Amino acid sequence: MEMREIEIFLTLAEELHFSRTAERLGISPGRVSQSIKKQERRIGAPLFDRTTRTVGLSPLGEQLHEALRLGHRQITQGIEAARATAQGATGTLTLGTMGPYSLRIKDTLDLFLARHPNARLQHREIQPASPLDLLMSGDVDVAYVWLPVDAPDLTVLPTAHTSALLLMASVDHPFAEKESICLEEFGDCTVVEGGSIPSSMEEVLNPRHTPSGRPVRRGPRVTTWQETLSVVSSGQATAAVPAEVPDFYSWPSLVFLPIRDVPPCRWAFAWRTASESPLIRAFAAASADAEQLLAESGAQGVF
Repeated sequence: MEMREIEIFLTLAEELHFSRTAERLGISPGRVSQSIKKQERRIGAPLFDRTTRTVGLSPLGEQLHEALRLGHRQITQGIEAARATAQGATGTLTLGTMGPYSLRIKDTLDLFLARHPNARLQHREIQPASPLDLLMSGDVDVAYVWLPVDAPDLTVLPTAHTSALLLMASVDHPFAEKESICLEEFGDCTVVEGGSIPSSMEEVLNPRHTPSGRPVRRGPRVTTWQETLSVVSSGQATAAVPAEVPDFYSWPSLVFLPIRDVPPCRWAFAWRTASESPLIRAFAAASADAEQLLAESGAQGVF
């Protein structure tokens, strides 16, 4: 079975639709059908159960799909790694992360460095109060930030991880004894004011209004994560934070309350589109493959 035939088979096994498979591969539906029939003749049995309305893998097709999927991924990863090296996946990539979040993407970092031993990672800390500043100024090449990122000059990968959100408050806060809160109760809080944080990103953590329209008061303006911790710890304000924060900042003066009705916070890699390089593309490929391998293994992240 040739590589192109394997790609057609694997894609059809995912799409279960001849036209979508053809569109995805840039070929005609007839070419897809011809290739599958050729493979079935060579093997001697149907790989797909087809009706006028549906397409599904036959038991033999499922067996073949399982056998080919991981092998094909290993081949394509090897080719991509060689291509990236040939195109110049060397040099220094400056990566921006917040606090301990470099640990959460350790699988990506390990895979990238294993594939590109001549590349070097340099780390810079991003401040949550100004999450895009270092990226837009060019001080970092790639940033790991929470979504949404609506800047038109940036390329953003699909979500890599999600985090539940907690309200971080002082132990003296009126909510300190609660087991959890809801978004409507933000109307009874004062939250920190960010620096140059885009409004769409700020809204994820510290909304301007509650679901019923009540305004959410703003407290002191902060520019660094340390300032946020100090302001909240002293009781001047509260702040919504990702669920990983208590693992690393379990100050005795702070409490963390689950927010019952808020969607998870989504995290992804972003970079300046105009500055995309072979090194950045190699890093993006490592991110996608690390996530796929993690999903296939059923393993959990570091946190």
